[in-house]
Amino acid sequence: MIGKSIKEGGHMYRFRIDEREWILRFSINVDADDIEKNIIFQSIVKMGHEILHYNHGDSFILYDKDIGAIIFSIETIPSYILTVAHIINEVDWFQIKNGIVSRKKDQQ
Repeated sequence: MIGKSIKEGGHMYRFRIDEREWILRFSINVDADDIEKNIIFQSIVKMGHEILHYNHGDSFILYDKDIGAIIFSIETIPSYILTVAHIINEVDWFQIKNGIVSRKKDQQ
């Protein structure tokens, strides 16, 4: 069960999944306003038990059409911490197609 979530301030949020207390923090190099941070936090809370499948040192990406690709890293030792390591807006995505590298946004 997901417990009560607590916002700790601009760079850190706390929440519970079962008996584990997690911290969601934002890397200093992440440029996100409070609205974007809250959207990311609420998305993580909705993911709930999915997070428990990851181990220490794992990473995953959450995609939001307005924010972009949100890259998380996971620590479980000594505490359960999710760090938003990077946010990459879709205009900065590249793809390789038939050996040619191009901006993904140009392909739409």
